[in-house]
Amino acid sequence: MSLLEPEVDRGRANCAPVTSKRPFAVWRRRAHQLSRSPLTLLGLAIMLLVVLLMLCSPWLVPHNPNAIDLAARLQAPSTAHWFGTDEVGRDLFSRVLIGSQQSVAAGLAVVILAGSVGSLLGCFSGVMGGVLDALIMRGMDIMLSVPSLVLTMALAAALGPSLFNAMLAIAVVRIPFYVRLARGQTLMLRHQAYMQATRTFGASRWHLITWHVLRNVLPPLVVQASLDIGTSILMAATLGFIGLGAQQPTAEWGAMVANGRNYILDQWWYSAFPGMAILITATGFNLFGDGLRDLLDPKSGGR
Repeated sequence: MSLLEPEVDRGRANCAPVTSKRPFAVWRRRAHQLSRSPLTLLGLAIMLLVVLLMLCSPWLVPHNPNAIDLAARLQAPSTAHWFGTDEVGRDLFSRVLIGSQQSVAAGLAVVILAGSVGSLLGCFSGVMGGVLDALIMRGMDIMLSVPSLVLTMALAAALGPSLFNAMLAIAVVRIPFYVRLARGQTLMLRHQAYMQATRTFGASRWHLITWHVLRNVLPPLVVQASLDIGTSILMAATLGFIGLGAQQPTAEWGAMVANGRNYILDQWWYSAFPGMAILITATGFNLFGDGLRDLLDPKSGGR
């Protein structure tokens, strides 16, 4: 046998070639696993409903969410005002619907920004290694040593009270989580044979990150992002509650709960319905993210 000829396993030479699974078969298996998880399906239904209401809310609101009617102030839920009215007569049902554009969009924007920056930075740190990797990770460790909520409030207060600044502060605080996850996955891929072969053929580090590393670390990052949406919505509502998020007259769930706390004993609906919107939305995204983690984790056995 020539040294240049590949060695052939004679025991398998006469066997039929093993065909890879077709893509539709893989997706069918994933869909079957998803159908066996009622909590994941519930989370998916809530998530799709919330996103649909967010997109269609300008056409679904029965009243102008910012229209003031002092004659109808603090009215209880009725057929005219399903969720009642606030202290200046604004329809709470309309404000909760239109507020989804602020709260849900804030959570999605935070995850997109933090996930993009953190994933690229983590993959870059893992590929580069050395002193640069140590500097990046020590900076992330310093950020993680401070409680997330405290650091978020400090950044939001330094930037100024607004919904955009609150989103930016939350995104900055969530970046280290993606950096650590992406770096850990990159270190596992760094010594794989195909990575070494790619470097041997002169591929740049940017090519390694975008074409090889990111594609392999994407599943855990998607799971982390789906779980972070609910957390980001809660953090945005928290900043709105303490006055560092959206400002009046913008309809935002956290700010609405804060405004209704002064009337909680007699006009319970003022804080109850925005609070229920926060609870249901965050629970839906968390249920879906937890089910997606089990679905994409090969060690879960398709729970």
